[in-house]
Amino acid sequence: MNHVTPATCVALTVVLLAVTGCGGGGRQTLTVFADTSLTATFGSLGKTFEAAHPGVAVRLDFGGSGALARRIVQGAPADLFAAAGAATMRASGAPSPRVFARDRLQIAVPKGNPAHVANLKDLAAPGVRVALCAEPAPCGAGARAALSAAGVTVTPAGPDQNGPDQNAAGALAKVRIGKADAALVYRTDVRAAAGAVEGVDFPEAAKAVEDYLVATVPGTTRIALTREFVDLVLSDEGRRVLAAAGFTPVTG
Repeated sequence: MNHVTPATCVALTVVLLAVTGCGGGGRQTLTVFADTSLTATFGSLGKTFEAAHPGVAVRLDFGGSGALARRIVQGAPADLFAAAGAATMRASGAPSPRVFARDRLQIAVPKGNPAHVANLKDLAAPGVRVALCAEPAPCGAGARAALSAAGVTVTPAGPDQNGPDQNAAGALAKVRIGKADAALVYRTDVRAAAGAVEGVDFPEAAKAVEDYLVATVPGTTRIALTREFVDLVLSDEGRRVLAAAGFTPVTG
């Protein structure tokens, strides 16, 4: 009878662990923090990435860019960060970001545009109720820049008429349920409403263009995977998905 010594057991265990680790049986997880407005596009691109990388699971964590940047600074585990706004990306500490898309404001109106809103000046007309985002939200800062460029002052029809809505979803909700005649939100917000509202373009939107940037989060050990995901975002497929959502893709 052959006897197995404790030392032999240890050696066998080490060999088995080594074989298991090198055999590729485990899956890697690529954690991507992304702005909420990228939910549909990055959801689609995440599935495409997984299909091309059978051993990789893409974990998408969506939220406001500012909140995500703070989580990164506080040490939250993330490999890649896709943010709305260069200032937010800088706040995260992620180096060498790349701009991959842009978004611009539109005036969202109910179907049929009953208040006949055609430009920013129409928002200041008597009786026109306007929903605006709060300043911390990208659509809030963008609205302020566009209205300033047009020399237009608008009193928002916020909760109880005392202030602006917190985000694009709140502003659009007012338009959909008839509590506002118009809202200043981004083109992708209008597209995401799936026909519940219509979008009106205006020239001052050029003064409120929002850049979307992506960067590898410092400290990640999955640098090769993050680079491949960025390559997908910048690829023809990435551009197609972004354009379909209303973004203007950028490959520079």
